[in-house]
Amino acid sequence: MIDIKKLDRELLSVEKPARYVGSELNSVVKNNNDVNIRFAFAFPDVYEVGMSHTGLHILYHLLNSKDNIWCERVFAPWTDMEEVMRKNYIPLYGLESKDELKEFDFVGFTLQYEMSYTNVLNMLNLADIPLKSKDRTDDMPIVIAGGPCAYNPEPLYEVVDLFTIGESEELILELMDLYEKEKVSGFNKLSFLEKAARIEGVYVPQFYEEMYNDDGTIKGRKILNSNAKEVITKRIIKDLDKSFYPEKSILPYIDVVHDRVVLEVFRGCTRGCRFCQAGMVYRPVREKSTNTLVNQVESLINSTGHDEISLTSLSTGDYSCLPDLTLQLLDKYENKNISISLPSLRLDSMTFDIIERLQEVRKSGLTFAPEAGTQRMRDVINKNLTEEQILGPVETAFNLGWSTVKLYFMIGLPGETMEDVMGIKELSYKVKDKFFQRPKDEIKGNLKINVSASCFVPKPFTPFQWVKQDSMDEFYDKAKSLQKEIKDKKVSFSYHEPKLSYLEAVFARGDRRLSNALIKAWEKGCRFDGWYDVFDFSKWMEAFQETNTDPDFFAKRERELTEVLPWDFIDTGITKKFLISEYNKSIESLTTSDCRQQCYNCGVNHKLIGGACPHVINS
Repeated sequence: MIDIKKLDRELLSVEKPARYVGSELNSVVKNNNDVNIRFAFAFPDVYEVGMSHTGLHILYHLLNSKDNIWCERVFAPWTDMEEVMRKNYIPLYGLESKDELKEFDFVGFTLQYEMSYTNVLNMLNLADIPLKSKDRTDDMPIVIAGGPCAYNPEPLYEVVDLFTIGESEELILELMDLYEKEKVSGFNKLSFLEKAARIEGVYVPQFYEEMYNDDGTIKGRKILNSNAKEVITKRIIKDLDKSFYPEKSILPYIDVVHDRVVLEVFRGCTRGCRFCQAGMVYRPVREKSTNTLVNQVESLINSTGHDEISLTSLSTGDYSCLPDLTLQLLDKYENKNISISLPSLRLDSMTFDIIERLQEVRKSGLTFAPEAGTQRMRDVINKNLTEEQILGPVETAFNLGWSTVKLYFMIGLPGETMEDVMGIKELSYKVKDKFFQRPKDEIKGNLKINVSASCFVPKPFTPFQWVKQDSMDEFYDKAKSLQKEIKDKKVSFSYHEPKLSYLEAVFARGDRRLSNALIKAWEKGCRFDGWYDVFDFSKWMEAFQETNTDPDFFAKRERELTEVLPWDFIDTGITKKFLISEYNKSIESLTTSDCRQQCYNCGVNHKLIGGACPHVINS
């Protein structure tokens, strides 16, 4: 039992007490005696990041829409709060009730980023819940996990009881129904997991064993329980118009990363960028109707009072009814000084007459993602953007009054040369020239071009899942050489820390043998590894060494196309044949056009739809 008075007193000593108090508008408080299932939605990062995650709000309100379930939130305490909790023996608790986490039936983690894995361990430890599934008894919470990182669940196989693969809105309720039935008849964890394993999209790692070849590659997998499936097929929501979407959104007391109404317009992507895991695993594209979206935004505006609406997806500019939707929203909310933002636009899908009107309410900078500086590299990654398609919209933006531009690139892409790296500088300078090559009387504002480069990380279920990652020395050499060459004061350059990207690659493509190193790193004090002011690379290297783990084996090794991969037992709908074809096309710098125009038989049409994908124009 949490001592509330003691907690309140200690919160005065931490940097942001509002992270830990709950009671926000639109949060849900129920009577514990009136519910049968208590679910803790656990986000393994700070409050501000977690509260900006759309999936949290969807599942939180979905579960709480059921009278028999009470879903609460819990976030990773920042280092100052962790110190207070450990010093004063305050266990991790649910925000709504302030009850200890170990009193809940479920602790459900969303895995958005590989560098949050030590936070998962730390949160369980702060809750006095054993880290390993085998050490948790029947009266302890079931630990589940989902999200994009669950597409390779193996590094956390010892920690998580079950993983949900794919979209969880329907799956999570099926699990809750099963649990309630099991609880009535006398709960047994093993029995529950056996029955859960029969549900499509559920993976129970303890029911499998990984076998290895002498060279360290995977030989195969052995099924240890007759209830376990050989292949786990991802779950998708086929009709988003009929799918649950919250009418309310919790209003934080403090600023969060995205403090606005978030409207999900569609899921999936048709572009086929070869580096992008989300663009592959969230196929096929499924759109919401404009009527559904207009109704949803009205409920959210009325319940929150937000003054900004964000239309989100992997590529919002590809929404087929975008002009109609934005004009409807503008007509309805412009006079209320409510702005609309489109955060996921591609240069070739920008409709400037709409964007110009959007900016009349609140003007901001424009963000473009060419990803690579040369045409050859853009063809390798299948970006399907020419230099003309980049510079043309940029020039239009400058003519319409914009003077601040962000350009996102990647370094370390497969087959990249130093000439390709320097192409980032050349393209950035061409963007600058477009600003100053206009008549002097048309030049307004102080030009600022912010160029950033992330380090390429090969991800599962992409055409680049077999390629090696650059070494840290190669990343630093490329980034610093580029930084040295960019001398224009109008162009600023920054790059992502290669050490973080290296570890991200290790865990993105790792297998079960990483579990010991992960636990050892946490024991050494690693947490908040995605935050560079906390991140300690030396502790990670010590953990790998002490557990006889070779991280280079997972990050810097080229895979054979025939190699068994740690995630091969998961079926996302996309065939390996298609991924291999795209990988081979990348080697020849050949592109594949947007699959709205032509179906390339990636597999999702047959496996998940049962026919042509609904977004294909020529189906």
